[in-house]
Amino acid sequence: MRLLGNTLWFVSGGLIMGLGWWFAAVLDAITLIGIPWAIAAFRIGAFSFWPFGREVVEKPSGAVGKTFSLIGNVIWILLCGWWLALGHLVSALLCALTIIGIPFALQHVKLAGIALAPFGKEIVPIGALPTTGSCRMPGGDSDSAFSP
Repeated sequence: MRLLGNTLWFVSGGLIMGLGWWFAAVLDAITLIGIPWAIAAFRIGAFSFWPFGREVVEKPSGAVGKTFSLIGNVIWILLCGWWLALGHLVSALLCALTIIGIPFALQHVKLAGIALAPFGKEIVPIGALPTTGSCRMPGGDSDSAFSP
């Protein structure tokens, strides 16, 4: 079922949005300062191609880690996050026009949230969810995690 879901997803917006994430990663990687954002964007881009069967979880971290995640997310939103989130929301709207596309629209909405704040999250297989220090993100059938 995951293969069918991922294949339909890939055709209904996953390819375009995954390439969008990778384009953002290439732009970030041009400078040395942008390399942490580029690594994260490549990971989320790979998740955008084949999201079903994985989950987004909060990455356990202390106060210092959360502070750096906040700073990284603010910079990310200003540079790349807003247009990736907008792309996912437009894709969600298009997918939601059909009944079959509603689950894909929900996945696009989840990815739009990740596009706005990717730092402090991890992508893990659904069967390998961490049991300590993390919590599931809403919407359990697909997952995406971002780890800088």
